[in-house]
Amino acid sequence: MQSLRQGLHRRLCPVHPEKGFKTLNAPGSDRQGEPGGQPSPASWPPAPETLLPLLRHRLPATGPEARRLWHGRGGTAIDWSWLSIDWYPPVLHLIAYREIPEAFARQLADLLDPHLQPRPATVYLQRRDLCDAPHLLLQGEHPAAPVARENGLTFRLDFGRGRNIGFFPDMAAGRRWVRERAEGKRILNLFAYTCAFSVAALAGGAVQVVNLDMNRNVLARGRENHLLNGIDPRRAGFLAHDLFKSFGKLRRLGPFDLVIADPPDIQGASFRSERDWPKLLRKLPELLTANGEFLACVSSPRLGRRFLLEMINRHTPFLQLLEKRTAGPDFPERDPDKGLHLMLYTR
Repeated sequence: MQSLRQGLHRRLCPVHPEKGFKTLNAPGSDRQGEPGGQPSPASWPPAPETLLPLLRHRLPATGPEARRLWHGRGGTAIDWSWLSIDWYPPVLHLIAYREIPEAFARQLADLLDPHLQPRPATVYLQRRDLCDAPHLLLQGEHPAAPVARENGLTFRLDFGRGRNIGFFPDMAAGRRWVRERAEGKRILNLFAYTCAFSVAALAGGAVQVVNLDMNRNVLARGRENHLLNGIDPRRAGFLAHDLFKSFGKLRRLGPFDLVIADPPDIQGASFRSERDWPKLLRKLPELLTANGEFLACVSSPRLGRRFLLEMINRHTPFLQLLEKRTAGPDFPERDPDKGLHLMLYTR
């Protein structure tokens, strides 16, 4: 615990040049994104009890399923826009985008405790205002093998390293969509991260999934996720490659009945949306079967849905839009163009 407390003195992330709040590297570089606004100094900190009425449609939370209890990023309540709360029974995960006292975070956890079943055994506060986004253990002990449960599937979580814990709860609608459409298909999962799409697809009857991500460590976690769900990882491929240097290999492995693309907005030098989405889209004719489908995902408060729609219309006019979805009611957005958007196209 002492080392975690010392972590609070690590350097803060730079201030966003236009919006005035602290960011993690470049704006939009993180799936969690930027908070949807900042409370006024006069209202800081908000009274903890003012949060409960905002959660009335999400509480009580019962059963084993992962849930987002509060989505501050959506900006629907400015006084609480700096906070997100996720529930991975029995782990409560508080995600703060600005500095708050531990005592204040404990008050929030105590307020939520009677409304959660099972009762929280572990409570974490993640300090997203710090560049390394450390997790502070506020209550209980570090669980030996924490997981997220979703629609009968299980995904490993990691509260010890990095900004992200290995699972994006806002993509539940996308995983459900893929599972429903996967039977008999060969699927290419780009920017695969910990391969949750692959698990969902194979659970839905996919013949094979090829997962591609530059990070070997997250692909290893993806292999573990397959094993957790009783799925033979030999039904999937795990390629630790740079996508833009691997189109030849992917052509040889293809064509695919479904291609999934869920890239970050900005990921260091390896991906920038404005530069790299056009490159990816122009390669789709070589990767898709004659009747293939393309699932495009965007989660960027910086760019929004219109950016990707325009890119697809410009660079892949042969695709027809079948359906659009968002993350759903647990992820409300003040600006409907922001947040997660899923767009399914067919050739």
